[in-house]
Amino acid sequence: MVRRVILSGVLGGIVMMLWAFVANAGFRLRTHVDMKRISEEARLYQVLKETVAEPGGYVVNPAPTSEVVRDREPVFAVRYSGLGHEAAGWTMLWQFALWMVASAIAAWLSSRVNGRVVFFMVLGLLFAVFSELPRLDIGGYPLGSVLLLAGNTFVAWTLAGLVIAWQMRPIQPARMRAGVS
Repeated sequence: MVRRVILSGVLGGIVMMLWAFVANAGFRLRTHVDMKRISEEARLYQVLKETVAEPGGYVVNPAPTSEVVRDREPVFAVRYSGLGHEAAGWTMLWQFALWMVASAIAAWLSSRVNGRVVFFMVLGLLFAVFSELPRLDIGGYPLGSVLLLAGNTFVAWTLAGLVIAWQMRPIQPARMRAGVS
């Protein structure tokens, strides 16, 4: 059983990696959500490089003055992990390892229930609702982007669930597969 769970985790991780490739290379999901360009990018990059020294998340608000009504002023978010382009390779491997571990844990949990595909659909829905939808916030993502991310999470876990359910299906004795009772 442990071997089947591990193999299911690997297969689920591969499926999620392949879906991420399709979503990002084919449908350009992350390009639409996280990689939009601005006209003054070079100037803004230089300001950020000079002023953001510590990794973290930053919120850029309008200055609080008596003349500015902050209710309608934009709020911007800046994220800095402390990593540069050189980390793209190992972070991709890290994400793949996380997908495999998460898939293996989910495969083990699903081995305890009937309806494995539905289990993974519910899991995907939970992840979408509790990790993607809260991104709609001040300095967060707009509604359309949040819905795209939530849909992507749901599809990824559903596809992984299909493969894991196929891999974890009950093993029938050879006599039953041959139609002999």
